[in-house]
Amino acid sequence: MTLDFYSASISRVFIALGSNLENPLYQVRRGILLLAGLEHSHLIKRSSLYRTAPVGNTNQPDFINAVVQMETSLTPHHLLDALLEIEHACGRVRTFPNAPRILDLDILLFENLQHSDAELVLPHPRMHERTFVLQPLLEIVADCVIPGRGSAAACLAACVEQPLVECIASS
Repeated sequence: MTLDFYSASISRVFIALGSNLENPLYQVRRGILLLAGLEHSHLIKRSSLYRTAPVGNTNQPDFINAVVQMETSLTPHHLLDALLEIEHACGRVRTFPNAPRILDLDILLFENLQHSDAELVLPHPRMHERTFVLQPLLEIVADCVIPGRGSAAACLAACVEQPLVECIASS
């Protein structure tokens, strides 16, 4: 084990999941199970599953979205690497921005860290603009604050143009 892969402490993180290809409901549930088995990490909570219209490239199927809360001893970059490996193992192919996808995993928050480099921006740079992220996040942590943006509830109130289609039981 190399020390720079792991932090000396446990960090609270929130990860968004989304899918709109190859049985999206199955893909998101599978993603949650894979995250629950991630080494050096522990799944704490998961939101309900939400059906949402695509944002950006709107000429594609609706998405199934969710958010999970985890604790991890992985560093932010190594957590990102682990998420990319899960996406790849599930068949994700990156073709163009906002393309349809089998499974998308994004680190939303890593403790209160604010960070930006070529591979990783924390908090997620567009999370405060997306109902499909904010609603499930607030379901898990009602008083969530996004570093540099403020209350997640206030951000959600500003996203009236992006309604959720429906909530699906999380089991």
